[in-house]
Amino acid sequence: MKELQLSAQQKQDMVARVKSYFEREMQSDIGGFEAEFLIDFFVNELGGHFYNQGLFDAQQLLNEKLDEMNYSLQELEKPLS
Repeated sequence: MKELQLSAQQKQDMVARVKSYFEREMQSDIGGFEAEFLIDFFVNELGGHFYNQGLFDAQQLLNEKLDEMNYSLQELEKPLS
C-alpha cells in the first residue's frame, strides 16, 4: 500500500483543528508540536482503515454504475427473429 502523506497545508489545517478541538471539548491547551504528533499517529496507525473504506466505497459505487450501464446496454439490444 502506498504510504499516506499529507501536504504541508493539509497538516497545518489539521493541527489548527486538533488544537481547537482540545480547547473546546477538553478545556486543554495542546501545542502545535503535540497536535502534529497526534495527527501523525492517526495517519500511521489508523489512516489505512479510512483509506481502505474509501476504496471499498469507490468500488461499490463503480459496481453500481457498471450495473446501470449493463442494464442500459441490454435495453439497446435488437430483438432477433
